[in-house]
Amino acid sequence: MGTTAIELINVCAVYEGERIPTLHDITFTVEEGELVAIVGPNGAGKTTLLEVVNGLLPITTGEVTVLGELVCPSSHRLRQEIAYLPQDLFFGSSTPFLTKDVVLMSRFAKVGPFRFPSKMDRALVAEAMSSVGILDLAGRPIGRLSGGQQRKVLLARVLAKRPRVFLLDEPTTNLDPESKEEISRLVLQIQHDLSLTTLVVSHESGPLLEEADRVLNLARGRLISESPLRGPIPEVTSLLQRA
Repeated sequence: MGTTAIELINVCAVYEGERIPTLHDITFTVEEGELVAIVGPNGAGKTTLLEVVNGLLPITTGEVTVLGELVCPSSHRLRQEIAYLPQDLFFGSSTPFLTKDVVLMSRFAKVGPFRFPSKMDRALVAEAMSSVGILDLAGRPIGRLSGGQQRKVLLARVLAKRPRVFLLDEPTTNLDPESKEEISRLVLQIQHDLSLTTLVVSHESGPLLEEADRVLNLARGRLISESPLRGPIPEVTSLLQRA
């Protein structure tokens, strides 16, 4: 048995203004360095689960622990160790930030809001952009990049931040087939190289599901099954087709 990095015990959660909980009695653990995929139909609670782990949504009952610390909305220090890639985070064409500055923003969580990035911080940023193949885009506004290129910028942010936990919500959504494959492989490379404890939500079969250590199936806010096997899983494939 490895060291537990993420643990949920009898967790229920509900959005403000809603009466019906989005998550019902969720219990599972994730070991350090493990890649766990989360699947299920729309409205199953997949995104909510990531928000709970990241401390963005308070729970109503139960307990959430990440890296040995209880998670709550004020867990600012803990979120320094978590990289979160939301589902629909794309930048419009008028977004003025340069690619290199978007990646550099990830270092402020480490150095603090009132300090200037050091040479080491900038070196980490350059190394991260090089690793995902976007160093030549460093001086371009991120809003002028394609969807696949923007995803690479966000993955470079993860590399530069050097987190311990990686949360991804549909990282290949709205991308063309070639970009989906490339981004999936980059996610797997980053997860492996940094030994990141990773939760990834996916609607699609492909490398992220095939390489996952485990797959959790959610439906109507409940954990209905769990597979410890690598590779394509008939039950998961059927569920994805119905989503």
